[in-house]
Amino acid sequence: MDALNNILNRVSARELSIPHPTKDEMDLVYKAALRAPDHAWLRPSSFIEVSGDGLKKLSSIFFKFGESINASDEIKEKYKNAPYRAPMIIILVNTVKEHPKVPEIEQKLSTATAAQNIMLALNSMNYSCIWRTGKLAFNRNVQNDLGLKENQEILGYLYVGTETGVKKKIPELDIDDFVSYL
Repeated sequence: MDALNNILNRVSARELSIPHPTKDEMDLVYKAALRAPDHAWLRPSSFIEVSGDGLKKLSSIFFKFGESINASDEIKEKYKNAPYRAPMIIILVNTVKEHPKVPEIEQKLSTATAAQNIMLALNSMNYSCIWRTGKLAFNRNVQNDLGLKENQEILGYLYVGTETGVKKKIPELDIDDFVSYL
């Protein structure tokens, strides 16, 4: 797939199913991720790949989080079922490293860019994904249950698989609404 065409036509998938990428394909995807801009080569990005029995483990962690916040039974069930939206999940982990010239926000942006590289790499291989965040990402309980350190945080979950159903339409955008010139 042509690189520019890949960027212009990537959309987040509404529904994902098997197959998901193979180990060899994921090795290439992670290599692409690690080509993201990374000031001072701090390597703040890492990933937790979840599939198979790992989805059950993540489901338990999400359910436990729901219990810890006294969520309704409906919300706890929603959290419990969340990992099963796709056959694979990539958890985006950012590790903040002290550096005099590279602030925390720049390190997070590097991990976000790594996520975009993952999404584009998957799209080029005819897989799809969607980036999810929210309460299941931005809290210490889930991060602790995943064994993350104090200087690590989840920036989101990439749900990965083969797109099924109706593909989202790419909106027509007027570039002049987003670009100004000096």
